[in-house]
Amino acid sequence: MASNISLKSTMAILALVIVFFVQGTLGGITCEHLDQETCAFAVSSSGKRCVLEKHVKRSGEEAYTCRASEIDADKLNDLIETEQCIKACGLDRKTFGISSDSLLESRFTEKLCSPQCYESCPNVVDLYFNLAAGEGVFLPKLCEAQTNNPRRGMSEIRSSGYVAPGPVTSAKFTIAPIVAPAPL
Repeated sequence: MASNISLKSTMAILALVIVFFVQGTLGGITCEHLDQETCAFAVSSSGKRCVLEKHVKRSGEEAYTCRASEIDADKLNDLIETEQCIKACGLDRKTFGISSDSLLESRFTEKLCSPQCYESCPNVVDLYFNLAAGEGVFLPKLCEAQTNNPRRGMSEIRSSGYVAPGPVTSAKFTIAPIVAPAPL
């Protein structure tokens, strides 16, 4: 009788594993189906990053929705960031949109560059690597500066030449004189 119960338990567990496996492979993650507790820092099955948005209903009540952004995650899909990474990287699940402004905050970069985050949370590192690159900053150099002198962080990066010049602010334009075409 004990082996019969054990066999039934094993079969039930196996059935659950199969259901979750099939559900995961067929359904995958759709940002629009995520709630506010899992949206931020998730990546959909199609590789789009999910973003949490806040809007006001007609009743005046605030509501939150999750949607797929236009930002692709490099080589990542079907991922909801773990609570361990959220905590280690100093993030908040109720983040609305993602901004590179947080890279200017020394407390945030300290957590982002910590081994617990930088070496264990590739989704978060990929996201902030791309945000930093968009600002002309190489994240590994930012983390190196953060480790060597946390108070200087981003200012050290900017002043030491590690920043790749941005296309508009550092471009030097020369205006050529306007010359009328020669008469024919």
